Amino acid sequence: MHDMTRCVVKPDVREEGFASLTTPVHRASTIVFDTAEAFASRGERGLDGYSYGLHGTPTTRALEARINALEGGFHTFLAPSGQAANAFAMLAVLKPGQKVLITESCYPPVRDFALQDLARQSITVQFFDPLSVPDLEARLTPETGLVWCESPGSTTMEVQDIPAIAALAHRSGALVGCDNTWATPLLFKPLAHGADIVTEALTKYFSGTSDILMGSISLREPALAHALRNQFGRYGIGVSPDDASHILRSMESMPLRLAHAGRVAQELAARFAADDLVEAVLLPSRPECPGHEIWKRDFAGVSGLFSVLFRPEALPHVAPALNGLTTFAIGASWGGSRSLMAPQPIREDRTSPRWQHTRSALRISTGLEDPRDLMADVDALLERIREKAGG
Repeated sequence: MHDMTRCVVKPDVREEGFASLTTPVHRASTIVFDTAEAFASRGERGLDGYSYGLHGTPTTRALEARINALEGGFHTFLAPSGQAANAFAMLAVLKPGQKVLITESCYPPVRDFALQDLARQSITVQFFDPLSVPDLEARLTPETGLVWCESPGSTTMEVQDIPAIAALAHRSGALVGCDNTWATPLLFKPLAHGADIVTEALTKYFSGTSDILMGSISLREPALAHALRNQFGRYGIGVSPDDASHILRSMESMPLRLAHAGRVAQELAARFAADDLVEAVLLPSRPECPGHEIWKRDFAGVSGLFSVLFRPEALPHVAPALNGLTTFAIGASWGGSRSLMAPQPIREDRTSPRWQHTRSALRISTGLEDPRDLMADVDALLERIREKAGG
């Protein structure tokens, strides 16, 4: 063998006797085969087989398997973002002429995707009251292919009765999907409560550092898994093994991070609720949060995301007061180590039911800072708002 070839051909290095606690990063576009016959039959390798790097490497398979074990599914797929997971889950199961029923409390890009992209495919889109099973029942028809839930909603925090929704939808022949990003499978397992599809924005608590974009789709049934894998292949969907490795590492600390964020969120929520500038605090563990009793029945705990609704006289002064924050940062997303605040509009086209509060919420995500520093920042924020509101 000549030197030019030696520079290219991978040497035969023994791996026997080596074991690590971490999952190695396997990067690949080309996957090689021992024989021409194996190459010709690569498409027959099944959901966990390897045929081309876009469709998975041992690193991404390890992440899929770890998430799937938490979700209790038949199979889990990785998507480039949480919204990509939501969109491709819907595309995989809906056909032209069918109808999708989506909770009014859904992530806003889900609403836009449904009204823009699903509607162009002759799929009827309707929205239902997240807290009313009778409202859902009235909208179900034989054409309904999917009921889409998000529990709790990522801004308005309604906790949905997934077992009741699933039982009703299944009697009508519809599948049930649930965005479970707020809770993660550590706090709620939608598949165990009747859902057929569960999505997670791994960008949030799974990653934990606000610098990775990824999502997951976990499925109850084999038929759905094969349909989704085929769709991913047609659309060219894949994720970075390096990013998957990052999330595998971060998952090891996720239970501790989530528990800390939940404890601090409850402390801060109580502080906001005690202030006369505040109209309502939306956190499922609080009795005034819509769906609190369902949360008590079905969930194992609380995460670090909640919303604050201010009284009308205080609302105009909230956004300017954020400019004085010293520990919280101002930004979208959540679930990272840094605590965040961000004003979130409540859509005016929400009608089931019609929103009765102010049209803006202050969404708060607690991170890993010392709670005393966060509480001091909240105290100062409320004082700045009070000075401007004349309270």
